Amino acid sequence: MTMAAPLAVTMGEPAGVGAELSLKAWLSRRGAARPFFVLDDPARLSALARQLGLNVPVAEISRPEDAASTFGAALPVLPVRLAAPPTPGHPDVANAGATIEAIERATAFAMAGSVAGIVTNPIQKKTLQDAGFRHPGHTEFLAELAGGVEVAMMLACPELRVVPVTIHLSLGDAVRALDGDAIVRAGRIAARGLRDLFGIEHPRLAVAALNPHAGEQGAMGDEERRIIVPAIETLQREGIAARGPAPADTLFHAAARTAYDVALCMYHDQALIPIKTIDFSGGVNVTLGLPFVRTSPDHGTALDIAGTGRADPASLLAAIDMADDMARRRAA
Repeated sequence: MTMAAPLAVTMGEPAGVGAELSLKAWLSRRGAARPFFVLDDPARLSALARQLGLNVPVAEISRPEDAASTFGAALPVLPVRLAAPPTPGHPDVANAGATIEAIERATAFAMAGSVAGIVTNPIQKKTLQDAGFRHPGHTEFLAELAGGVEVAMMLACPELRVVPVTIHLSLGDAVRALDGDAIVRAGRIAARGLRDLFGIEHPRLAVAALNPHAGEQGAMGDEERRIIVPAIETLQREGIAARGPAPADTLFHAAARTAYDVALCMYHDQALIPIKTIDFSGGVNVTLGLPFVRTSPDHGTALDIAGTGRADPASLLAAIDMADDMARRRAA
């Protein structure tokens, strides 16, 4: 029987909870059909496991193909060496290079077909940017590594999927940046992603309004009439089942969620507040539009609890499960 290609899990911010999450994820999934390996420093993972009292043997591997034979007995780790010993809760610019290297190598494996997908532990963006990293986050960096493809960020849990049209911008900048082309682009990528990765043959898109009461016919802003409605009409002409603009305050309750497969939101918090309220521990970040599967926990580096043993692996486990499901659909 052919073994399933593994998933690659990146280290994330070394001073955050990523390493602890990876150790706990192996404890929960060591009998799983699809193995994963971590791109990280094996010595620091072994030391952390001992410190936290986690019974996780670490096995250094040299290539992704070695993960399958190792995974049942030990956590496979493909070495990415840290420049300095990490101090929990205190990011060090010296280790930014290792964080970036882990993402780059995982992406290269995915592009070559050596792994079924990648799962990225959270990064501390400011630390990377202080070291010269010029991207707002994972999503934009992965798009560049994949050859400059157009991507969209989706946050998903069993009860809700959302795609923000604008992402890591201040609210003022997001409003200024919002245009019809961006909405149409996000809608196209979302519809294609739902078909290819989630198996939804005829995806339904609900498009959120920007202003209260969907602008109240222009009394509270004209972006709906001027920008959002024409974008929805373009998507509809292309055969995409898009509707709206829907007032955001009535879009996310349980009954409303039954009428669509994804909500297209106009700015970051409009998308992330509802999904984190509904399922804070189980939300998954998915990058749509890449030529490979990529998921990530829908939370940050949790510097305040790093090294304490209190990190909850639920979101990383959900990200691994979702990556596995997506990889199976792509393979089929």
